[in-house]
Amino acid sequence: MFLIPSLLGILLFMAPVSHEGGITIPVAIFSKLILSTLGEQSGLVVSLVIICSAVISALAFIAKPKWITSNAFLKNLFIVSPVWFSVRLLGAVFVCLSYFAVGPEMISGGATGGFIFTDLLPTLLAVFLFAGLFLPLLTNFGLLEMFGAMLSRVMRPLFGLPGRSAVDCATSWLGDGSVAILMSSKQYEQGYYTEREAAVVGTTFSAVSISFSLVVIAQVGLEHMFVPFYLTVCLAGFVAAVVVPRLPPLSWKKDTLANGEEKTSHDAELPAGESVLRYGFSMAVKRASTITSLRAVFKEGLQNALDMLFGVLPIVMAIGTLALIIAEYTSVFAILGAPFVPLLELLHIHEAAAASETMVVGLADMFIPAVLAADINSEMTRFVVAVMSVSQLIYMSEVGALLLGSKIPIKLWEMVAIFLLRTLVTLPVIAGVAHLIF
Repeated sequence: MFLIPSLLGILLFMAPVSHEGGITIPVAIFSKLILSTLGEQSGLVVSLVIICSAVISALAFIAKPKWITSNAFLKNLFIVSPVWFSVRLLGAVFVCLSYFAVGPEMISGGATGGFIFTDLLPTLLAVFLFAGLFLPLLTNFGLLEMFGAMLSRVMRPLFGLPGRSAVDCATSWLGDGSVAILMSSKQYEQGYYTEREAAVVGTTFSAVSISFSLVVIAQVGLEHMFVPFYLTVCLAGFVAAVVVPRLPPLSWKKDTLANGEEKTSHDAELPAGESVLRYGFSMAVKRASTITSLRAVFKEGLQNALDMLFGVLPIVMAIGTLALIIAEYTSVFAILGAPFVPLLELLHIHEAAAASETMVVGLADMFIPAVLAADINSEMTRFVVAVMSVSQLIYMSEVGALLLGSKIPIKLWEMVAIFLLRTLVTLPVIAGVAHLIF
């Protein structure tokens, strides 16, 4: 009960495989298979999901029918606060305008709502469907208990996190950050992460995958430097993971569980005379022995998928579109980036003025800095911008919106603060490596 589902979970979520000239994971391949099967109909499916989410939420908000209020899952999914209800309605409006390509260009255009609708949401639809269904293979059969025992002596001193959080990191590194956010949210709901741990894992370990990193470095014309580029990303990410959680606002988070109770112990202590591997295995088998119905596990996986599809897709559409509108049609990010000019000059980064515009615009979308940097002449500066865009991690067109839509206790202003902290902490590291390389 422990070995077979856990090995299958590792195979699906964490085993790197070569596919179409790149490295990915089987879940991502299955997701692409769904997208190719749906073809042009993927936009229609996304639209129906987001519109249904808004309509059913409106029905629940106004009429509160018994078939929703009497079902704990549906009640939690569709009866939301007025703020999130408004966001779902806004997401439905944006998706209608983008699907029919009508209305203001700033909403449905290819650089804003059209980009979110066409390039991002179909991928998330497929990822959420497969990841949600199969996530219990990682979380319910003892694999996290095994990793928790084996890695607690590493993760706790370095990052103040339980050993099981290493699985979140590996999953996002090899596959998709959205899967790691889904996993972290479920771990928090089930009482394995505290408020602080869930917030730290969600904002620190939902790393950008190797495959997308290849796209970023190709955009700035430095494909031949992928190895030093990704090693720098890993170094900057490690430094940020050590430093940023020890600073506000993450350090202000409480070590309380989702039900409000204090967490009495961090990690299970290793019994005297017991090896780490043997103890981890015994804990894993104990966890797997609690599974009495595979049907219940499948039901949980289905609920995971529906929770992400109906709860998060509308938020990604609404928040992501608004963020890209600000980036595309206003000078807000250029103004916010101006204070970085002296810092960039201090670090001897060439074309500091042009680079400064990319420092904050990544908050809207991770790919925009690489697009802007393509016109910068200095290879070193393009290298710095590319590494920075991946290391900043929190961008509102996907990760930020996913965090807001999840159960992870993190607010919008906190994400902005964490984004800026990650920028300030990693920039000297990235600049230092760049000077060594160039």
